Amino acid sequence: MDKIDERSISGPALPLPGREGTENVAPLYSELEGATGDYAVIVGGGDFPTHPLPLRLMHEAERIVCCDGAANEFLARGLRPWRVVGDCDSLSPEAMEAFSDIVRRNPDQETNDQTKAIAYLAKRGFRHIAIVAATGRREDHTLGNISLLIEYMRQGLEVRIYTDYGVFIPCQDTCTFECPIGTAVSIFSFSTQGMTAEGLRYPLRDFTSWWQGTLNTTDAPTFTIRCQGEYLVYLNY
Repeated sequence: MDKIDERSISGPALPLPGREGTENVAPLYSELEGATGDYAVIVGGGDFPTHPLPLRLMHEAERIVCCDGAANEFLARGLRPWRVVGDCDSLSPEAMEAFSDIVRRNPDQETNDQTKAIAYLAKRGFRHIAIVAATGRREDHTLGNISLLIEYMRQGLEVRIYTDYGVFIPCQDTCTFECPIGTAVSIFSFSTQGMTAEGLRYPLRDFTSWWQGTLNTTDAPTFTIRCQGEYLVYLNY
C-alpha cells in the first residue's frame, strides 16, 4: 500500500507563487529541486507558509506528508497531502474521515510527529526532505523541531527547515555556502572545535552559548565555516 509510485497530491493544487522572492536563495532551493525521485516535503503544525520559497517547494514536491493536525489546515484549504503521519491526537474528526485512506498512525510517544514523518519517508528511500510550518504558535515545539535537524543529519538525511524568513541547515565539519553579500547569518554550535570563518563580517570561535553565533552578515558571495563538529546555520532570505 505504501509504494513510492503511489498517487501523489490530488484535489486542488497548491498555490503557485512566482519566482519573486526566491532569487536570492536559488542555491538553497535548487539543491532540493534537483533531487528528483527522493524529494519530499513535511508540513508541520506551525504557521502555514506565506513566503514564495516554502510555497514553491510545497507546490513542486511529488510527496507531501502532513504531521498529524497539519492535515486540518490542508482540509480547510481544500488540499490533499500524500500521507498524514502522527499519533493522531490533534487530527480533527473531519480530517480523519476525509483522509482515512492516507492516514498512517504511529502511537510512539518517544518521538514527535515531525520525527515520525521523517522516519516514514526515510524508510521509503527519501533522503532530501524540506520541512515547512515547523515554527510559530508554540515556541517549545519550534525549538524542539529545529534542534532535531542534527539528529536527522546523523541518520544520513538531507533535511532543512524553511520558514517565512529563512532556512535552518544542519552542518558537520567544514562547509561552504553561496548567498548574496549582506545576507544575515546565525550559527548555533552543538559540538564544534576550532571554528573559524571566511566571508563573514564577524569572526567565529568555539561558542559556549547559542546566542554568541547569531546576527552575523556575509561580506562575500560565498562564505566558509571551518571546524570539526556539528552546528546549525540559519540564512535569512
